[in-house]
Amino acid sequence: MTTLTRTALVVVVVLVLLLGLLWVFQRRLIYLPDRGAVPPAASVIPGARDVSFTTRDGLRLAAWYVPGRHDVTVLVMGGNAGNRLHRAPLARALAEQGLPVLLMDYRGYGGNPGSPTEEGLYLDALAARAFVGGPRVVYFGESLGGAVATRLALEHPPAGLVLRSPFTDLADAGQVNYPFLPVRALLRDRFPVVPDIGRVRAPVVVVYGARDTIVPPRLSRAVAEAAGATAVEIAGAGHNDLVMLNGRELVDAVVELAGRGSR
Repeated sequence: MTTLTRTALVVVVVLVLLLGLLWVFQRRLIYLPDRGAVPPAASVIPGARDVSFTTRDGLRLAAWYVPGRHDVTVLVMGGNAGNRLHRAPLARALAEQGLPVLLMDYRGYGGNPGSPTEEGLYLDALAARAFVGGPRVVYFGESLGGAVATRLALEHPPAGLVLRSPFTDLADAGQVNYPFLPVRALLRDRFPVVPDIGRVRAPVVVVYGARDTIVPPRLSRAVAEAAGATAVEIAGAGHNDLVMLNGRELVDAVVELAGRGSR
């Protein structure tokens, strides 16, 4: 065996091992939960209270509920990182507009039991929807949560659907962040949005930052086009900027959609 052949064989073996490790541990790259316990709801958002609900597979999940005078509730489904404490500015801003808010956390996030998967997050959203009850609910899906909210909307149509920084599917977003990997071939959790969004029977608003480098604006615009949605571009905003949680344009988009849902 020549030196060149041996070198090529070593490279192939290393690549196969690397891809195998990525297959096994990929969910550690997708889901970045803050697993720590969160403080009492009322200590973070005035009037909020700690609540819980149980999923179909038996997990008891904690969440925050903020009551309000509006007859439409906003169910917030977060992105792949952090926990509900990080989304408190959004809940606080919506509550100031009179909107009740359920700020849920997925399994494995914010002290909740379990480990996140695509199917698991959907079961969590189903349980949160059942807790809210009633027909007048606006779903708010942030980034990866936009895919969760879209799937929920297909089975349980909301009064409105707000997608904040959504991607077309997880593979497209993953390819942006890991351009050197065969992301689509490796992924087990798919989180499709564009293939399904056109079948949602509710008004849709897509909000995205013009300088988002995690979910490029072109992906969010593609979602808006597929949905026939109203698109709101926030100038100068990146994926994790505070303006994408409590900025006026974002909050106004949710309030306006909730207003339509109460008619």
